[in-house]
Amino acid sequence: MNDDERRPLTKNIRPGRELRTIDEYERTGGYQGLRKAIREMSPRQVVDEVTDAKLRGRGGAGFPTGIKWRSVPSGPEWPRTRYFIGDADEMEPGAFKDRMLLEGDPHQFIEGLIISSYATEVQVAYIFIRREYTRAAELLSRALQEAYDRNYAGRNILGSEYSLDVHLHISCGRYICGEATAMTSSLEGKRAIPLSRPPRESECGLWGMPTVVDNVETLCNVPHIVRNGAAWYRGLSLCADGGTKIYGVSGRVKRPGVWELPMGTPLREIIDEHAGGMAEGYRLRAVIPGGASTEFVPPEQLDVAMDFDSMAGVGSRLGTGTAIVLDDRTCPVGAVHNLIKFFARESCGWCTPCREGLAWLSQILADIEMGRGRDEDLDILASHTRLLWLGRTYCALAPGAMEPLKSALQMFGEDFKRHIRDGRCPWRS
Repeated sequence: MNDDERRPLTKNIRPGRELRTIDEYERTGGYQGLRKAIREMSPRQVVDEVTDAKLRGRGGAGFPTGIKWRSVPSGPEWPRTRYFIGDADEMEPGAFKDRMLLEGDPHQFIEGLIISSYATEVQVAYIFIRREYTRAAELLSRALQEAYDRNYAGRNILGSEYSLDVHLHISCGRYICGEATAMTSSLEGKRAIPLSRPPRESECGLWGMPTVVDNVETLCNVPHIVRNGAAWYRGLSLCADGGTKIYGVSGRVKRPGVWELPMGTPLREIIDEHAGGMAEGYRLRAVIPGGASTEFVPPEQLDVAMDFDSMAGVGSRLGTGTAIVLDDRTCPVGAVHNLIKFFARESCGWCTPCREGLAWLSQILADIEMGRGRDEDLDILASHTRLLWLGRTYCALAPGAMEPLKSALQMFGEDFKRHIRDGRCPWRS
């Protein structure tokens, strides 16, 4: 298997080169997956192929994509109107993989969105992109027009009976828009707030109709699965989940960046080999493996495989697969305060525990960092990791914020106590 076959998502992306036109994308096999799906496969066959490939969502939750698609109701008692949303609202701190895919190979994402819409029998699709991704939005707009010009989108695609309208929607630029029900609220022109479940969005989503929401990286996998088959896709992986994964590393490493590697690549290999290890003069103290809303992993567990099940086995989550490295010269209390402050600012304010709790925690962490902490503050912090947990808020924003805090209190407890005991941050001069 050559490099292009081992790295299907990034085979067309070369740093420093101009982005490919639709002609160049087609010369590398682009839109062959769509042609095969439309001309040779029924929608159900596409769903079955993606299910057999064991593709799991790459946006953080890791839900099996094929099972999600199967959950979309069908039959005469259900309305034919349904929607598909390509989620490009990448706002998780530490995550920048979707931006790379959108700016590096926009047609790959568009092809994946069209095939996925066909598989779920959708006639209208939206690309929901964060406001700050201006370059990606420009490239997607251009690529989408090219796709319409080639009849890959629009009426009677490739001479078939299937039609699809695709719209590019630039979001209001809030972290909460990444939550599926808040995203649909925003698309409807309403305040971006999460809604209670059930029903799931696959039954009652955008404008009350069945809706599927999938992440950019997830959709980029679909053309390759359809074109090359489920068995090939499973063979790319080192674990039970299929395919490759875009892994990223930020922090004080020698080569921060993103790399497409087999799903299940060990965390140590990603940091030491691909990111080049720690920068000169720094020592690794812990890693947040999957974006800001995942728990810290200590150095002794770096050999863990970066897949959904293995990460759960060490008490963390794969999340977005974009690791944030904490070094020995950065204050862990200050680092956690920075994360909680972000989540507090991004709370939509819809539910009281998240709106009030995160703001309070941010102030307590600021007091500890500035030398104004009290012993009882640690009990308050610990209690909130339970009070703001899953099932106590409308969505997973606050529980996600509690993951790094909970693990930091366990892993860096002495650092918190030292701040309070000495009345200052030891890392401040």
